[in-house]
Amino acid sequence: MVALRSWLSRLIGMFRRSRRDSELNAELQAHLDLLTAENMRRGMTPDEARYAAQREFGGVEQTKAAYREQRGLPFIDTLLQDLRFALRMLGKKPGFALVAILTLAVGIGATSAVFSVVDRILFRSLPYPQDERLVSFGVMAPFDSREFMLGPDFVDWRGRQAPFESITAVEPGSVDCDLTEQNPARLSCGQADAAFLSAFRVQPILGRNFGREEDRPNGPRVALLSYGLWRSRFAGDPQIVGKSISLNGKPALIIGVLPADFEMPTLARADLLLPLALDESTGRGPDARQRIIRTFARLKPGITQAQATAMLQPLYQESLNFVPPQFRKEVSLRVRSLRDRQVGDSRTASWILLGAVISVLLVACTNVANLVLARAAGRQRELAVRAALGATRARLIRQTLTESLLLGILGGLAGCGIAYMLLGLFVSIAPDGIPRLQQAALDLRVLWFTLGISLVSGILFGLAPAVRQPEPDLLAGKESRATARNFLRQTLITAQIAVSLVLLAGAGLLLRSLWKLQSVPLGMDTQSIIAAQIDLAEYRYPQQAQQLEFFRELEARLARLPGVSALGLSDSLPPSGGMQATFLSSIEIPGQPRFSDGTGGMIGYRFVTPDYFSALGIRIVSGRAFRAEDLFANNNPVILSAALAKRLLPGADPVGKAFFFRNRNAWRTIVGVAADVKNGGLTVAADPEFYLPWKPEPEGYFRRGHLLLRTPQNPQALARWVRSEVAAVDPTVPVMVETMSQRVGKLPDRPRFNAILLSIFAAMGVLLAAIGIYGVVGFLVAQQTREIGVRMALGATPQGILRLVLPAWPVGRFPVLRWACSAPGFARVCWNLCYFKFARTTRCCWRWLC
Repeated sequence: MVALRSWLSRLIGMFRRSRRDSELNAELQAHLDLLTAENMRRGMTPDEARYAAQREFGGVEQTKAAYREQRGLPFIDTLLQDLRFALRMLGKKPGFALVAILTLAVGIGATSAVFSVVDRILFRSLPYPQDERLVSFGVMAPFDSREFMLGPDFVDWRGRQAPFESITAVEPGSVDCDLTEQNPARLSCGQADAAFLSAFRVQPILGRNFGREEDRPNGPRVALLSYGLWRSRFAGDPQIVGKSISLNGKPALIIGVLPADFEMPTLARADLLLPLALDESTGRGPDARQRIIRTFARLKPGITQAQATAMLQPLYQESLNFVPPQFRKEVSLRVRSLRDRQVGDSRTASWILLGAVISVLLVACTNVANLVLARAAGRQRELAVRAALGATRARLIRQTLTESLLLGILGGLAGCGIAYMLLGLFVSIAPDGIPRLQQAALDLRVLWFTLGISLVSGILFGLAPAVRQPEPDLLAGKESRATARNFLRQTLITAQIAVSLVLLAGAGLLLRSLWKLQSVPLGMDTQSIIAAQIDLAEYRYPQQAQQLEFFRELEARLARLPGVSALGLSDSLPPSGGMQATFLSSIEIPGQPRFSDGTGGMIGYRFVTPDYFSALGIRIVSGRAFRAEDLFANNNPVILSAALAKRLLPGADPVGKAFFFRNRNAWRTIVGVAADVKNGGLTVAADPEFYLPWKPEPEGYFRRGHLLLRTPQNPQALARWVRSEVAAVDPTVPVMVETMSQRVGKLPDRPRFNAILLSIFAAMGVLLAAIGIYGVVGFLVAQQTREIGVRMALGATPQGILRLVLPAWPVGRFPVLRWACSAPGFARVCWNLCYFKFARTTRCCWRWLC
């Protein structure tokens, strides 16, 4: 209690300084007057009495200082004094202050902007309680790049799992659903089982979760609204629970509203959350239509992912018994954290970009450190005088670090503005698929990070001049002069150049990789083509005949548009990579051995109309394309890609041979071979595929269609015509129109984004290094003006003066640059980010740098 009163008294004393100083002065003067009067009574003259009183009382200023330390908070008092002094010193050198603050603002702003992006990928907790215990699990198979489970397996595992506290399942991705009431709209609907919200510990802000009776086939139709849909569509109506909406033409009861930060674990968009309604009676026979689902779980406390994998092995082995023996070696069990599943390949790129921008920050810090060192050399006499007057070593270091920290904080404040602009730039040029990029913002967490790196930056560039010992000889009149021959300064400049060259070389390799990527041939002509994607609602077009009739009528209407030279239709469109597929082992050709060692990989196929190949400019290398008579029911032609023909019939002409695959119970005749087309992106080889004619098929999927129109006309005008023709057939059907050039141009978006960011950071590093070197040299020249004049008067040549100011710094003498060039991290950065690996280019870069 006494200590608290003392602390409060000291705190109050800080705000009553002038009043207490006047009281102290009056009290001290009263003591001196009393002593002087006493001395005068002893017979001293007034002057002798005053001097004797001062000697007897002691140092007045020391007494004031001791009293001030007792009445206030000495540390804060000293800090305020140092801050006032630092502001005065910066005001005397506004050019130095401006350059230092702007340099730090660039480094700190770029670092804060990148951190705001990668924080949600690498560090920030997921929007679920105890997210570190959430895992994604399932089996891996050749036809899916992510772990999954089949419905019957999930039902078995759900009742017998041991490592999990709770287990849940969701539909892969999201499905389109239509609000068919007033002002109809196409929405995205997620589907999850009744245990989903409890497993992720998500509580609706209004209403309740699904019940078990609602999460079954043909159960009551209920829905949970997303927070965004609740606010935008229903104006945040607090009485929304219990009301009905018309969903896909049928009523559905709203039972709750999800929180604002809710997101699906698959990161798929979900305007509505519907019950999964998994049919638990589905069998495991070869003809059973088993449902593919994504499964997630919450680990029990203390259970690791490795332990969970081991504990699931018995269940996995039981499920493996239902897999055909020849396929079992291609199936595996996988358990990984939810963060790993969501981040995917963004983790490596995030670490590399964060490392690159921290390198820019280091360049900025070394830049300012050089400026501060050069400036400190001119203040050595001042520091020597302070030391002679009694300033301790710690006091001088604290004063110097306070100035550096003030520069760091001012640079951080300016950096917040730069971070805001850079963040807006990142979001505007970023491609789709970067997790949570739209959520990136300069929130309180990022501002705390900015404050932290501002203080760390201030300590980094202020430490070297702070620990420098002032020379006593300066008190005798020795000239204080900044010298260029300073090992620390040379090392800092060398480090700036080293980091800048590393960033520049990495950006160069990425740009070269991007240039190569954009020149990759796709196997088709994408110029002057309009692509229109149409998705038919299942509730309006439930039958295959209805779907085919819609597209037949639409195709006839579009063919009459002026300027359309070719019109094609397909159920999928390259280079999306998404299409129907079958195993290579399911394909048979008479006289050829069928692949029997596993699945053989996935072989994609499309349903296309006869003009599909001419519309996309896909060359038929052998045989012919589809014709109108191929659309008749009694004809079963097929066209192979060149890659598939080479794989099935190496060295032979496949035209005219029979073709069979298990997904379609009919023998077909190979009528042609088409050139390979890239479906999986620009960085992988063309996948083998085959084409089937667009006509009624027992297992065909015709609810989605891609229309291709080749025309030299204005794309915007033709897009309006396409939309009007679609509306004429069915005004409720949405259509997305884009040019094929735009579609293909999105493929290198991710490498383009990485290349642009690294190029920006490399340019920042080089610019900061150049400005820093220029500023240091200019400051040194200003400090040595008198010496340069004397040397020139004595006959020094301009070359000699130049060698004085810019001494040679051979790379071999300083190991920093050579280490940077040969470090394994540099090679790994270039290798991980490049989409094309250039051994010769990399060797040339290393030779140039090292």
